[in-house]
Amino acid sequence: MKSYQFLVFFSIVLLFYGGINFYIYIRGMQALPQGTIFKNWYPWIFLFVSASYVIGRFMERAWISPVSSFFTFVGSFWLAFMIYLLMAVLVIDILRFILFILPKPAFMVANYAEIKKYIFIAVAGITGIIVLAGHINALNPRVKRIDIHINKKAGQMKTLHIAAASDIHMGTLVGPRRTAKLVRMLNECNADMILLAGDIVDEDLAPVIHNDLGRSLVKLKAPLGVFAITGNHEYIGGADSAVKYLNDHGIHMLRDTSIMINNSFYLAGRNDRDSKRFSRKERKGLDKVLEGVDLSLPVIMMDHQPFNLQQVADAGVDFQLSGHTHHGQLWPFGYITDAIYELSWGHKMKGNTHFYVSSGYGGWGPPVRTGNRPEILDIYITFN
Repeated sequence: MKSYQFLVFFSIVLLFYGGINFYIYIRGMQALPQGTIFKNWYPWIFLFVSASYVIGRFMERAWISPVSSFFTFVGSFWLAFMIYLLMAVLVIDILRFILFILPKPAFMVANYAEIKKYIFIAVAGITGIIVLAGHINALNPRVKRIDIHINKKAGQMKTLHIAAASDIHMGTLVGPRRTAKLVRMLNECNADMILLAGDIVDEDLAPVIHNDLGRSLVKLKAPLGVFAITGNHEYIGGADSAVKYLNDHGIHMLRDTSIMINNSFYLAGRNDRDSKRFSRKERKGLDKVLEGVDLSLPVIMMDHQPFNLQQVADAGVDFQLSGHTHHGQLWPFGYITDAIYELSWGHKMKGNTHFYVSSGYGGWGPPVRTGNRPEILDIYITFN
């Protein structure tokens, strides 16, 4: 992305972010009773939490340290608080508008200041519970079994067992502990092959190197190998350096290519569709990726973003694994991803082609999931 484009984009995002926070701040300030100690502290506390994410991200680019990690953690949690506080304040303002039109009950007029205070406490408390529950959920991925039948012969293989994950987002928030847990869960599947369907790295590679997360990645073991593709976040942070790091730590990166596995089936991997946007390099067309592939054998493909499913089905791919959507990650954004993508989460068949879009293992932004559970995929494929 060109520097001026990034500057314009960042300015718009910062303006939007600042506007939302200002709206929440003003409503909170109006709800607090005059003369209370907390009202004096409230502006400083709000400024600290709302600015932390921006501060932490800028600090990471110059100086990765416990201080930068602290600001990033605080700011990331605030993103989740901000979303749910915004929804709460909007609902309250709609009710205020209704009450402005209708006659107010006498008890509300007499106790208006007290009512505002208790609403403030209730909204803050409920939002805190939602974010805490979502964080606990984010730390506890499930192993989801998927059974798929491909009506083709695969050499001497009758079955294939795959362990897979997408959207890990290794970095500051998904650090050594959560990366080690991912590796342990994938290895415990005792699969023939391990697949990682993009967004392995969360934008900047520096926190990955600083936390030596590759030390866990090299422990991934599968008889047929460990394979991965790029996602949009690898390109945001610089795909070539991320790919080199992952290759150096035992992960075979597939970039617009297809390879035969065990003389039995093909595994194809596509570069992310945002490659042109961030690196000015157009990814290969699907016909080029599958060039030379014998379609009488099973073809399994990874493509991070689940677009153009019909094109994939028409090309003769038997199973495509994707991620990217997080299925919204935070409720109610799953309704938005459902509207954007033909398949936002789960399994779908188009003709003879199976598609699965994972909700992902990690997350972007807040380390919180309220719309779904993170997952590791335990995929059992049978061949004809």
